[in-house]
Amino acid sequence: MILETSHELMVAGLMKPGEQIRTEVTGDQFDLIHSVMGICGEAGELLDAVKKHTVYRHPLDRVNVIEELGDLEFYLQNLRARLGISRNETLEANMSKLAKRYPGFKFTNAAAIERADKVEEP
Repeated sequence: MILETSHELMVAGLMKPGEQIRTEVTGDQFDLIHSVMGICGEAGELLDAVKKHTVYRHPLDRVNVIEELGDLEFYLQNLRARLGISRNETLEANMSKLAKRYPGFKFTNAAAIERADKVEEP
């Protein structure tokens, strides 16, 4: 019980008050938050569709999967636009990262564990 109480006190002391956040966040920042909340929500809906297929053995609802992917694209596009990032820029960055992680774009468990793209160069 003492540890639980200590943790509760620590959290209460470290959490930034919502009222302070509300007064500091700009409209542009709310747009970013809206996009990221939308991405998370739609990713959850996509996960649920795949869970129903894989765990509960339902037929894959392809129409729903396409709908959720489209919703993800919607929010991703708004986020990219708000940040001045093009879709091609994100795709190029992703390909560059994965080229470092998986030489020749060949998956191996060892490369996945090693994550060469995360190793800092001296």
